[in-house]
Amino acid sequence: MLDNNLQAQLKVYLEKLTKPLELVANLDDSNKSNEIKQLIEQIAALSDKISVRIEHNNSLRMQSFLITNPGVDRGVRFAGSPLGHEFTSLVLALLQVGGHPSKEAQELLEQIEALEGEFHFETYYSLSCHNCPDVVQALNLMAILNPKISHTAIDGGLFQNEIEERNVMGVPAVYLNGKEFGQGRMTLSEIVSKVDTNADLRAAKSLTEREPYEVLIIGSGPAGASAAIYTARKGIRTGVIGERFGGQVMDTVDIENYISVIKTEGATFAGALKNHVDNYDVDIIDGQSVTKLIPAEKEGGLHQIETASGGVLKSRSIIISTGARWRNMGVPGEQEYRTKGITFCPHCDGPLFKGKRVAVIGGGNSGIEAAIDLAGIVEHVTVLEFAPELKADAVLQHKARSMKNVEIILNAQTLEVKGDGSKMTSLEYKNRADESVHSLAVAGAFVQIGLLPNTNWLGDTITRNRMGEIEVDARGETNIKGIFAAGDCTTVPYKQIIISAGEGAKAALSAFDYLIRTSTRTAE
Repeated sequence: MLDNNLQAQLKVYLEKLTKPLELVANLDDSNKSNEIKQLIEQIAALSDKISVRIEHNNSLRMQSFLITNPGVDRGVRFAGSPLGHEFTSLVLALLQVGGHPSKEAQELLEQIEALEGEFHFETYYSLSCHNCPDVVQALNLMAILNPKISHTAIDGGLFQNEIEERNVMGVPAVYLNGKEFGQGRMTLSEIVSKVDTNADLRAAKSLTEREPYEVLIIGSGPAGASAAIYTARKGIRTGVIGERFGGQVMDTVDIENYISVIKTEGATFAGALKNHVDNYDVDIIDGQSVTKLIPAEKEGGLHQIETASGGVLKSRSIIISTGARWRNMGVPGEQEYRTKGITFCPHCDGPLFKGKRVAVIGGGNSGIEAAIDLAGIVEHVTVLEFAPELKADAVLQHKARSMKNVEIILNAQTLEVKGDGSKMTSLEYKNRADESVHSLAVAGAFVQIGLLPNTNWLGDTITRNRMGEIEVDARGETNIKGIFAAGDCTTVPYKQIIISAGEGAKAALSAFDYLIRTSTRTAE
């Protein structure tokens, strides 16, 4: 199960345990149970603080194990072997149940401990999903902190019968007390806010009571992180507000073109961004979305933003770095069957379509890469490209065309997504060359047709182009003095991580220049 190198690394981590652990496995005679038994016995051999107990309890989930403390009948349960991307979740669960403290904000930890009611969470994940660990780790921590909360992390590839019964077509898929709770990446603060009915009121009050910033950065992706580092190094009061630190990078699997970093993963890169920002005096507000911008009435005055929770923040200058999101097809049935066949991440959700027929919408690099990845998992992949030719790099086109279970259809305009009410069953497309309409029987469609800037919340306050991108000058300034923008939400061409980071730094320097040349007017 665990090679010698991995065991050596884990042994070092387990030295941080301050309390004894017990791994209680509920197993049958299956190969997977034998695999779980081997895994937990290997773990126990690495620390004298860990013991193993094997049960055969039909009232509990088979092929699973509980991480708990001796004499305590609660903790974190994994159904399956949490390897792949979930190995980190396993290590964190061992450490946290064993007394190692979480690095989350103390205020958030206390909020979890104070939650009232019974919360029984189940999360379906796939071992190849890079989005799943954040959700699994968040719910594990909640279960460790609050005895009224339980969590079982379930390998969807192992429990295919449950995936079929619940029509799970996208991971992570979270259920609370047997009902659908959420799908896709969620942060700890987002989950807590969703179950804590008074969270928004407390958040709004806390935000509104904060002193005005000199620079407030909206968005915490590469552009926002870069801007925060540059402004903080100037010694000015800096705040960053965003829904999730890392932004779109968190949905990226491999990064191989960030100069000086040969290869890394999106989540790892986002973690490095967060660690770098944490080295400076930056007020990070996570898990909050901004809904409105109120520009200052006079140059040098205070700009304001409103959040979805009802809070208000003020700042002498603002840098907008809200990034972009996946573009939708905009056809009937798309929203109805989102997460029920319509999905965006082949790495996360591909294993859920094992042995089935799927479509990929879009023939650019991301679309053809998705088709190549999926071809090794599913029965058949059909690529639908709107244009008369593919836009992907030649090497990717050659690879896709060489695969026997990949079909490429050009001049294909998707018209409608169809299903049986609970899951997608087919899609309809038109051949733009002869106007003929065709039906394609597929269990899922992976949409890969580009990005849209996250700027709708700005309304008419900031000048944007027809694509919704914020128009900026060479210094990153918008049409309003003291308000700057950077990254994928702007008109700057080539949406790349390294370009976003550079534009964030430029916007920060421009904001600093604006501040030192502008008199302060706070009496508005």
